[in-house]
Amino acid sequence: MQTIIQKIKEECSNLIENSTLTKELNDIRIKFFGKSGEFTNLMKGLKDVPKEDKPAVGKMLNDCKKNLEAKLEEKIKELELKEKDKKLKEEELDITLSGKREDVGGLHVLSLVRNEIVDIFTGLGFTVSDGPEIETDYFCFQMLNIPKDHPARDMQDSFFINDNLILRTQTSSMQVRTMLKQQPPIRIVNPGKVYRVDSDATHSPMFQQIEGLVVDKNVTLCDLKGALELFAKTLFDKNTEVRFRPSYFPFTEPSVEVDVSCPFCGGKGCNLCKGTGWIEILGAGIVNPVVLENCGIDSKEYSGFAFGMGVERIAMIKYGIPDMRILFSNDMRFLKQYK
Repeated sequence: MQTIIQKIKEECSNLIENSTLTKELNDIRIKFFGKSGEFTNLMKGLKDVPKEDKPAVGKMLNDCKKNLEAKLEEKIKELELKEKDKKLKEEELDITLSGKREDVGGLHVLSLVRNEIVDIFTGLGFTVSDGPEIETDYFCFQMLNIPKDHPARDMQDSFFINDNLILRTQTSSMQVRTMLKQQPPIRIVNPGKVYRVDSDATHSPMFQQIEGLVVDKNVTLCDLKGALELFAKTLFDKNTEVRFRPSYFPFTEPSVEVDVSCPFCGGKGCNLCKGTGWIEILGAGIVNPVVLENCGIDSKEYSGFAFGMGVERIAMIKYGIPDMRILFSNDMRFLKQYK
């Protein structure tokens, strides 16, 4: 038995010393110290050793096993340290190399312009309201002084879902809903998507609109002009001028088209303004007394003004964008310019 123990000791010791990988040492552990390993089998064979030799053989076996296990653990630690150092050298990060720049997203140009417009009017004390994009004919037309047989319905081609439901053609319907729920004073802006059957370089079947409404005592056209002048000077330039031209809308009387001096040539005339020095940006007017009365507001005591503008049109003017369709193209080369 002693000869066998000595032979196994020498074999195990040599294998440990010559190992270069921790995986090899794990294989040695299983071979010699596992459940079916050499030392386990030797322990089981002690029953066959003569009684008088058992103490000496057992001690020799235990000492041999402990020494080899200690030697094995020491070798494992040594190889683990070497393997760790090797891995660190192979995976070393060169901090002198330039890092990879991550692209950071930003708001779409239409969101930027919409937010800027809303911020200007909320700074003037307006509150923001919104309503359904699928509207009834009643709110979208009839309450705004456009009955079913009114010729003004031909001014805009509409998306009808059925005889009563429509994709709203303007956010004015939200103004009606507000006036039905709230008595003056009223000062609101209504941003939102609207829909019309139209599509070319300057029109889209879906676009964003921002409308404003003020209803109070003694509201005049002068108040409207003052508010829009402040808006235009804040949005474009402090030297921007505003011009009113007579127009017609069934829900305002009198009605005006609003022009601003061209922000690119300062009113001198250029390709953008077609040499006129002026660019149309929105429609506005004094709220028609019929609309006030429809909403239960006494038109003899209260008056108001309203205005509406397309966000896409303002963005095209502000940034010199020639074709509205670019705004919906998702071309990253275009969008990155406005981050």
